[in-house]
Formats: sequence, C-alpha cells, structure tokens
Amino acid sequence: MAGATVTATDADFEEKVLKSDKPVLVDFWAEWCGPCRMVAPALEAIAAEHAEKLTVVKLNIDENPETAARYGIMSIPTMNVYQGGDVVKTIVGAKPKAAIERDLNDFIG
Repeated sequence: MAGATVTATDADFEEKVLKSDKPVLVDFWAEWCGPCRMVAPALEAIAAEHAEKLTVVKLNIDENPETAARYGIMSIPTMNVYQGGDVVKTIVGAKPKAAIERDLNDFIG
C-alpha cells in the first residue's frame, strides 16, 4: 500500500499536477504537523484504491513554499483538487478517510 501517493515539489508541480489528465488531490503538509500525519494513511489508502480515477500528490510546504504561497495555503492540512490546471475543490483540516472520500465523491464516485 505504501508509495501510492506521489511527491511533488515547486519545480515539478506543473508537470505532476497542473498538466495531469485526471483529477489530482494535492495534500499540502509539513513534517511538524500532527494532523497532517494523522491524515496521511487515509490518503495513501485513497490513492491506492482510486488510482485509476485520481492521483494523490503530497507537497511539503516547508520544502516548497512557493507553491503553497501561490495557492494561498494558510493552514495545514489543506487538500486541493486540481482538474485541468485549476483548483476545483478545497478540503481543510484532518478528516477520517470516509469523510475525505465523501468530499471526493465527484471525482471518485
């Protein structure tokens, strides 16, 4: 199950996220963020279970501040869904897997 998510950086964000041909859920997180660590296993599971419909990308905001700033990420965890290069949904805060899947229903349903 591990490794279902993809890691992005400021340098390859456009390639991995904005140019993707399927929806991409980007998890903006940081090493020091407890709630981010709580949500990580749920995102791994969602990435593995819904790989054909959705890509899950993790972006460490401490290592990649430009992208976080560009999208106005003020608190973490924040998850943005990108489709066709645009943010089409934002999910803020740690939630259980079922709640995240409900939020993503438009994309994975």
